[in-house]
Amino acid sequence: MFQPVSLYIGLRYSRATKGNGFVSFISFFSIAGIALGLMALITVSSVMNGFEQSLKNAMLDLIPHVQLHKSSDDKAGDASTLLKQLSGLPEVKRVTPYVTSDVILQTNKDLVGVRLQGAFSGYPSALEAHIEAGSITQFSEQKYQLALSRYLANQLDVRLGQKVRVIMPDISSYTPMGRVPKQRLFTVALIYNTHSEADVNLAFADGKSLQRLLKRNPGDFDISITLEDAFAVNAFKTTHAPLLSGLTYSDWHVQQGALFAAVAMEKRIMSLLLGLIVIVAVFNIVSALSMMVSEKQGEVAILQTLGLAPGAIARVFMVQGLYNGVVGTFIGTVCGYLLASNINQVLALSGLSLLGGAELPVRFDWLSLSLIVVTSLVLSFLATLYPAFMAAKVLPAEVLRYE
Repeated sequence: MFQPVSLYIGLRYSRATKGNGFVSFISFFSIAGIALGLMALITVSSVMNGFEQSLKNAMLDLIPHVQLHKSSDDKAGDASTLLKQLSGLPEVKRVTPYVTSDVILQTNKDLVGVRLQGAFSGYPSALEAHIEAGSITQFSEQKYQLALSRYLANQLDVRLGQKVRVIMPDISSYTPMGRVPKQRLFTVALIYNTHSEADVNLAFADGKSLQRLLKRNPGDFDISITLEDAFAVNAFKTTHAPLLSGLTYSDWHVQQGALFAAVAMEKRIMSLLLGLIVIVAVFNIVSALSMMVSEKQGEVAILQTLGLAPGAIARVFMVQGLYNGVVGTFIGTVCGYLLASNINQVLALSGLSLLGGAELPVRFDWLSLSLIVVTSLVLSFLATLYPAFMAAKVLPAEVLRYE
């Protein structure tokens, strides 16, 4: 089968088993370094993506991605119309009335400060996907019902059907004893578990009861918008700017932006550090090819005397260097994918386990993985340029003068 001379000679050099053992040793470690670097990079990147995705699904699903604040003179009919308009948008997953307040939950066991969020019946609820015990129907339809996370329920030592005192420091009334914060007993009707930070400082009450405690009219509420993709909030605000004009709004970055920014920064730093392994392996390609050029000067001179052009000589060593890069990239990609897919089984076989028996989340971002593979191949190609250029500059007359 026909193939270019440069490709044929380059592949012969790459697969040659005889010759300078030290050069072969460096070539092997350049392939191994690229493979190990890519395997680690793909595994860590996939786990970090899975961790970020699980945080988004668990935590950001419970808080508004975009919160529209109504002015006091807005009519209830205007709010209902806006709710219908927003729910018909393709990017929107859920639109509900929104009422919230910072409160203190008190039992005989403990007291804890949380953000209490109202959930209105007749609208889709984010709690349904995370219910551990209790009835969503009882919670939504009866008065003064409370939904607690498993973490808060354990901290307050309460179970379903027990009472929890809700104290509202921002709303108070005058009594013969002086100014007293408004308070009311709520019944625990629902226990949920998201396995995220939201479990620590977020609780839910039925919306109408919370409105009464806050002394609001039935139509006095904000609007909570949950998007299909929480990270597309800026695009949503830009695309639908005419609809949102005249309204005051905020997004989830206000409450949780710092956490996700820290996760994103950690992912970039880890990728950079692991990428250095690949870069070091690429430098091994430069070293191996440079020594190969010195070793093969006689053969290069003979090839030139037989009519092989300097450009073709350069392509011979480019093929040899790219062979190491392609083989290392292929092995690293396959091993990285297999390791990331079975990371929890590998940890279990190694006797390692996360606290509480939790498993590492894994999510493959094919665009990022493709970028990693392409970057590895490009770096391998760039590493061949200098040794190939030096090989093309070999002068046959000088090399063969004393042969």
